[in-house]
Amino acid sequence: MIFRYTIFYVDNVRETLEFFEAAFGFARGFLHESGDYGELVTGETKLAFSSTALMRQLGKSPAAPQPGKPTFEIAFETDDVAGALAQALKAGATLLQDTRDEPWGQTTAYVADPNGYLIEICTPVSGA
Repeated sequence: MIFRYTIFYVDNVRETLEFFEAAFGFARGFLHESGDYGELVTGETKLAFSSTALMRQLGKSPAAPQPGKPTFEIAFETDDVAGALAQALKAGATLLQDTRDEPWGQTTAYVADPNGYLIEICTPVSGA
């Protein structure tokens, strides 16, 4: 068993791919001609997006994310949190927590993507 991908449900897959490409430098792996599904290359595990319209056609009722009441977050690791945060904000992310040194030896910052998903930008945890 391997962890293959995480899929976010979004209203506009193309715009979301463009945001993640600009904000975090990921390469586009795939965008279906319908525009209802796309993937980014992020390493071993893909970050994927499916349209809320497609999910409703498949009988699902996806809820909209709430950055102030998240049920999960994704984290992107970097050695330059401040630089990555600036790039994400320039691409249209919403600042939720500025760069901060944590007591467990990690530097973190938090943003929301234009869909409202919570994203941590962080250094590796010291000693991990």
